[in-house]
Amino acid sequence: MSYSVGQVAGFAGVTVRTLHHYDAIGLLAPSERNHAGHRRYGDGDLDRLQRVLFYRELGFPLDEVAVLLDDPDADPRSHLRRQHELLTARIERLHAMAAAVEHAMEAHTMGISLTPEERFEVFGDHDPERYAEETERRWGDTEAYAESQRRAARYTKEDWARVQAETDDWTARYAALLDAGEPSTGAAAMDLAEEHRAHLVRWFYACSPAMHRCLGEMYVADERFTAHYDAVRPGLARHLSEAIAANAARAGA
Repeated sequence: MSYSVGQVAGFAGVTVRTLHHYDAIGLLAPSERNHAGHRRYGDGDLDRLQRVLFYRELGFPLDEVAVLLDDPDADPRSHLRRQHELLTARIERLHAMAAAVEHAMEAHTMGISLTPEERFEVFGDHDPERYAEETERRWGDTEAYAESQRRAARYTKEDWARVQAETDDWTARYAALLDAGEPSTGAAAMDLAEEHRAHLVRWFYACSPAMHRCLGEMYVADERFTAHYDAVRPGLARHLSEAIAANAARAGA
């Protein structure tokens, strides 16, 4: 039994373009072609795709996934054991985050004012206050910083949860764009860069395209910001920085 690229895309919840990209980089080459030269995927190909998607969901970059899958000393059982361990660790983290959200909902219902520490515990290691001291040192005397502080001070835990939900959604879509091989100067990347800027405007301060360009430059100049974005996908920080610059140029900045 074999399946077309469209069928496999439907089974796996990925795009046809993603499957074409996996084929182009040698990560998942379909084992068959029909008489017209169209890709056909067999059961073994589906097993490999399942393992690819498991590792992608766990945050592994594509080059590392290829190394893991092509390891001659690894068998399907070892992959499953590794994935089980990683998924268990993620589940534990998600349980902790769920408990933090439940605490926030209970506090909101009872009219309890949360402390600054409690307000940010839902973000775990991605606490937005992480770079507060550096931010104040660089921009503490600017109107943008003052505006950001005024607006953030009024936000509830519910507001911060919405901020994080928007951030997570945008991050997932940008990572998918990177996986699909979209260029940083292409329309899709620039559109997501504009979404990034609009998010800052909506929640924090009036970020002009020129200011956004400066922010993008910092993503590659400051190793901490680079590490934050590259933890999602290696190379994301530079790709985003270039997309922001291209979007600013598109806006005439």
